[in-house]
Amino acid sequence: MAASLPTVKSHHSLSPNFAIFGNNAQSMPISSRRKPKMRGKSSKTVVCSSNSSRPFLQNGILRRDLMFLGLSSSLSLAFPALGAGAEEELKTDLFVDKTNAYSYLYPTALPSGKFVFKWVESRKPERYSSAAPLSPDARLRIVSERVDFIDNLIITVSIGPPNPLFLKSNDKSTWNAKDVANSVLADKSALRVTTSQRTDGTSILDAHSSTVDSEPYWYYEYLVRKSPTEAAPSSNLYRHFVAVTAEREGYLYSLNASTLSMQWDKMGPFLEKTVASFHLLPPTENYVPPYKDPWRFW
Repeated sequence: MAASLPTVKSHHSLSPNFAIFGNNAQSMPISSRRKPKMRGKSSKTVVCSSNSSRPFLQNGILRRDLMFLGLSSSLSLAFPALGAGAEEELKTDLFVDKTNAYSYLYPTALPSGKFVFKWVESRKPERYSSAAPLSPDARLRIVSERVDFIDNLIITVSIGPPNPLFLKSNDKSTWNAKDVANSVLADKSALRVTTSQRTDGTSILDAHSSTVDSEPYWYYEYLVRKSPTEAAPSSNLYRHFVAVTAEREGYLYSLNASTLSMQWDKMGPFLEKTVASFHLLPPTENYVPPYKDPWRFW
């Protein structure tokens, strides 16, 4: 029988808090200039045990995840000591997707030069109609992605309609964070799996909401079980995710940031800052709504 999902300490700092980002975002009127107070969390930790004896690879592990897992064993010991004070000096860059009208800040380096992130833009921003689908029904699609192969980090932005199994009402003011998280996670599987199969490999650690510019943003943290590899043979292997979702024009815009669970203490605080900085921007002439020209693939 597969091991149960572990209990992981959550930093609970996903709601917007932009104090560490310095002057990197001064040129844009984004959410780094707003510091809304976080409302009460709508749900607590939910931990699920796995009862599946099959490797989770059959439930939709992606090829790029195997690449990350293969690197993890040899590289996880190479990280410098990133203490709590390091994040106060974190250097960031602003990423703006004009096609889909959102922005976020991502970490680049520590001023000391002792640690530099090695980001690669694996998917440049593209319109929803031409974006890579995450499931067979192509509801949820990746519109941009950046990865750090050396440090086992992924930042992905996806767009898709709400899943009616979890979000039955069109009134987003009635949605709770756990239902929003389940709606997004249910549409992330690369294979057709049941809700119970997805739950076997996924554990929501925390889910809560906050208001940004009078709009609800839903923040959540979760683990996904991964299949062991030769380089990382442990059967108790997970990716640790933090995410945020916002709704616009009937579609959910979600940013997911993740690393291997064994590296969470080092990298988690930086990823949480990225999630907290995610913000939907006012549409411009470059904005392409998800529902426009669904037949277009370029």
